[in-house]
Order: sequence, then C-alpha cells, then structure tokens
Amino acid sequence: MSSFVSDLNSDLSTKIVLPTNPPPTPPGTAHVDREALRSIFLSLTQPLSVSEAKECLETLQTYSNERAGSFASGDEEEQALRRAVLGKVAVSLYAEALDTFLREASYAETEREWWNDTGRSRINVLYYLLQSMWVCFLDCPATGLSSLPLRLLELLQTILTTIHNRGIPLHASLFTPSSLRRLFPSSNTLRPNALTVALFPHLHAQPYSIAFSAASFPSTSTFAASPASALSACMTSLAGVLRTALAVASLPVELARGECRYKQQELQRIRDARAEALGRLANMRSALAAALEDGRHDAGVQKLGAFTAELQTVTEGNADVVRGKDTNALEVLYIVASTVLPAHAELHTAELRARRLQRPSRLVRAWPKLVLLPPLVFFALRAAYASRVSLAELARDAWATARGFWEGWLLEPVREIVKTVRAGGEDGVIITRESVRADLDSLERMTLALAQEKLGYDELQMAALAQQIGRGDLTAVMQIYEEDIKSPLKSAVAGTLLRSLFIQVQKAKVDIDQALAGIDKLLKSQELTFAFVGVAPSLAVVYALGGYLRGLWRGGRGRGRRIERLLTSQPEAHPHPHSHAHAHDARPAAADAPIAPLTAGLLLLSVAHLRAYAVRSLPAGSRLREGFLEDVVDLEDPALGRREKLRVVDRMWRSWGGVLGWARAAGDGGLF
Repeated sequence: MSSFVSDLNSDLSTKIVLPTNPPPTPPGTAHVDREALRSIFLSLTQPLSVSEAKECLETLQTYSNERAGSFASGDEEEQALRRAVLGKVAVSLYAEALDTFLREASYAETEREWWNDTGRSRINVLYYLLQSMWVCFLDCPATGLSSLPLRLLELLQTILTTIHNRGIPLHASLFTPSSLRRLFPSSNTLRPNALTVALFPHLHAQPYSIAFSAASFPSTSTFAASPASALSACMTSLAGVLRTALAVASLPVELARGECRYKQQELQRIRDARAEALGRLANMRSALAAALEDGRHDAGVQKLGAFTAELQTVTEGNADVVRGKDTNALEVLYIVASTVLPAHAELHTAELRARRLQRPSRLVRAWPKLVLLPPLVFFALRAAYASRVSLAELARDAWATARGFWEGWLLEPVREIVKTVRAGGEDGVIITRESVRADLDSLERMTLALAQEKLGYDELQMAALAQQIGRGDLTAVMQIYEEDIKSPLKSAVAGTLLRSLFIQVQKAKVDIDQALAGIDKLLKSQELTFAFVGVAPSLAVVYALGGYLRGLWRGGRGRGRRIERLLTSQPEAHPHPHSHAHAHDARPAAADAPIAPLTAGLLLLSVAHLRAYAVRSLPAGSRLREGFLEDVVDLEDPALGRREKLRVVDRMWRSWGGVLGWARAAGDGGLF
C-alpha cells in the first residue's frame, strides 16, 4: 500500500466514534454478542486486507441476521460497536480501492511511458523489432504476438484459413507473391490487407496507409524526343524507384512505430479511466469523514450507507447509476469486498493481456544483450589483452593528467588564495619598501651635504630642507645647478655641477621607485582577484562534471511541471474508448473552477511519484524532507481548490526549486 493511502487510512481511522463503556450488564445473549463485537473491534488492525474485511463482514452479517438485519436492534453500546466495526471496514475498503486504482493508473502510466520512449526514435523501434525476434513459449500469454515467430505463425494461420474457406486445394504455388496478392487484394489504400494485419495485429483498430506509388520507366517516345528529356525522365523514374524501395524498407519500422503509438494511446485511455475513478474516490473522503464523525447514530448510519453506495458505484465503473438513499452499508461493503475489488483487479490484468498492451517480458527484452554481449566481451577482452601495454600507458597518462589537474589547477591555486588572504598586502611584487626608503635616504644625504657645503645652512635650515626633500622639493639644489650652468666648464672642473647632476639622477631614480611602488600597490590590491580568475576554469569544470553526474543519479521526469499544467488546464477524457485521437485534451480552466475527477486523479498520480521520490531520495529526518512532504500532503488534500493548490506549487518552486535543481533542469529542457 502506498504511503499516501496509508496516511489517509490512519487519518480516517482516528475519526471513528469509539463506543463508550456503560456499566456492566447481566450475562445473557446480548452480553455475549456485545463481547463478541468488542473483541472484533479490538482485533481489527489498520489497514485490513480485502480477505480480512470480507471475513469481518461475514461475521457482522451473521449477527445482523440474528438481529433481523437492523442496526436499530440491540442497545446503544451494541449499535455503537457495530457502527465502529463497520466504519473500520469501510475505511479499509476505501483505502484498498484508492490503492487499487492508484496502482493500476501508475502501472498503466509506466507502461505508456515505456512504449512512448520506444516509439520516439527509429533506433529504439529497430531494437524493439530485434527483441521481438525471440520467442519464449513460457511467456506467450504475457507477450502476446510481440515476438516474430508468433507473428509468422499468425501469418501462416491466416493464409491457411483463407485457402480453406475458399475451397482451394493446397499446393506450393499458392505461397508465391503473385498468388498471395490475388488471395488478399487490398481495394482500400487506407486499410492494410489481412497479411499485414496478421503481422501487426494493432492494425485491426488503427488503420495505416501502406499504398506506394508504382514507379514507371519512360516510354520509347520520350527517348526519341530529345536526349535532355530522356535523361530527365530516367532520373525521375530512378528517384521514384528509390523512394519506393526506401518506403518498403522502412515499412516494418513505421508499422512497429504505429504499434507503439497505438499501445501508448490505449494505455493512456486506461490510465485516464483509472485516474478519473481515483479522483472520484478522493473526492469522497470528506463524505466518509462526516459519516465517521457524526455523533448521531441514525444520521451516521445513513451517511455511511450513502458513502458505501457511492463506493460501489465508482469501483464498478457505473458512474451514471443512481442508488437509493436507504442502502444497507453492510451488504454493499460485502459486495465490494467479495466481488467488486477482486474482479476489478482481474479484469484490469485481463484487459492489458487481451489488448497486448504490456511491454515484452524481461527475457524478451534482454535476449539481444544475453546473446551478443558475451562474444563482444570476449573480443573486447582479447583486444584489450593484445593492447595491454598501450592501455596501461594510456591509463597512467590519464591518471597523471587527472592528478595534475587536481593538484596543479585546483589545489595549488586554492592554497595560493589562502596564502594571499593570510599574508595580506605587505610584501611587494615589483619593488620592496626598503629599496624605496634606501634611495630616498641617499638622496637626502647627498642634498644635505651639498647644501651645507655650498650654502652654509644651519641646523634649522637643514631640517627644513630634509622635509622638502621628503616632499620631492629640490629647489635649493636647482638654484645651485642654475648658477653652475652659467659657467659649465669651470663648474664642472672646480665647482659642484657634477654633484648637482648626480643629485638629479638620484632624484629621478627615487621618482621611478615611487612609481613602481604605486604600481606594486595596485597589483597587490588585485592579487586576490587574479588568484580567483586563475582557479575559476578548474572550478567550472568540476562544477559542470558534478552537475552532470548529479543529474544522472537523480534523473527526473518533470512531475512538478506536470502538476502545474494539470492545475492550469482541464483535461477532458474522450468518450470513445477506441478513438485514435489523444486520450484527453487540455483546455484552460478558471482559477476558481472545481477540480474535475479526471484532473484530481491525474494530480494524485503525479503527486504519488513526488511522494515516492521524497521517501526514496531525500534525507530521512531532514527539514527538507519534512517540508517537501508537507507540500505534497497539501496537494493531495481534496478540500483545497485549484487556486490554493497553484499557490502550493508556486511555494514548492520557490522553496525547493533551487535545492533540488528544478530551475536548472527546466532551463536545460529536462522538465518539458
């Protein structure tokens, strides 16, 4: 039983009105019946199976026959006990009906998706034809005519039956192509002949045009007209022959694809029928809760009878049958437990087998791998052993490449980032602070010595000049230089011209050092940025690879998007069971419109997949799983309308879209 049905069963079981404990009564028949009912009530554990519910109902039927079949017979405690026992059985059968229709709809949806995936590409269809070449006589009832030998046997039986019905003597010439064309003419191009139907039985219900345009060669008059017209006619005829040959060659693939499409549509019709019944059952939840919670005995029994009548109607598939209000809940529940639910499961399985809608068995699907894989593995191992030296070298190179990428492009840049953050911006990249300070001190000493010798500065003037040098002001030296260049030869030999020039050279060196220090400071401010830029490509590669592997691990089929589409549109079931149109068309629905049973059933089907995903994949006991399941419960609640459920879907997208990768999958097309 699914977790959704189990939770629903537990919730409804708490609403059963328990019998009170009045003072003990003297021994007698009523006392014995009461004790027997109490023991039955205490022995019932939720959920009950159909067989256990049937046994309990048979016991209640025995007591009811002894009491003239009326709930009014007996005292209040006995009536309350009967109602409580009947309520437990009703809850169990209601849960069993929900689980049955949910399981059948889910199975039909799973099979439909398999046929849809098979018919989506020619490669899958070709592989399906290859799989169908296997025959397993032990699995014939399940596979139907999906295997090629069985198709050929059906073809031979069709030919022999036609020959026998026409009274034609049996001889080998009847199996030639010309004789077969005369035996099975096809007057209607839109309907295939009996031979094609024997190979592909789905053509009984789904016609397929297999008429080909016959290619004719040009006449002799065309050749006599002109060489150009003759060449054009030959090219046209050759193109027609090629088109016909390609059509004939691709005919089995197209017919197999049509078979996949037909089975997909039939399974979708079955899924919608089960989903509509599931939606009707889900909408009956409030009626059952009201019948269980009603404190008035007569009103509660009447509501329970109305609920059981509706339960029988839905499970039998007779939605148009209106039953009376005064329904015996005990008799109806017994019919549901003994006949309706078991027969429904058998009819569902029989329908799938009769229409050959199930996928081939595992052995049929796996035989190409079982046959082809061993020799392929043998040849691959032999080739690998012959190339073991080069493969070992390739493996070593791959390991060295991966290790070099991990250490050189990921770990080392990260270590440099950590080192940069810890060291700060003290150390220079181009020039050190000590070098700039040394050059500036040298300039100051040279300038002060020249000023003291040439200008005779005292201590105060020397201190002021030192401050000017720190600011880059060499006015005093420039004045000496200006005086020296008035007589350059004399100043160069006996004066201070050379000392003034060397001081200016030192000043230029200090200026260069300060410029380099500024550039160094700029580089240090961007060093962390450069480090992150260096490690960004490797992080991007690791992130992309991790996202790809996470997507392969998680998978996903877009249940969230499908739920939102169901709520914003109104699916309509097609009334004809063998229609070849879509099983349901979606039309826009108003936000305040009630949710139709088909939409409610399809919604529960998709939400069941979400619940299974949460139970299977999300961490147990985490806030993520608890919050996700709370939103799933809100979507399952039939009391919420379309607008409220759309808000729940929006909340799920906001809360879990980023955590579970829905937004990324939607951007990549994975949810559409």
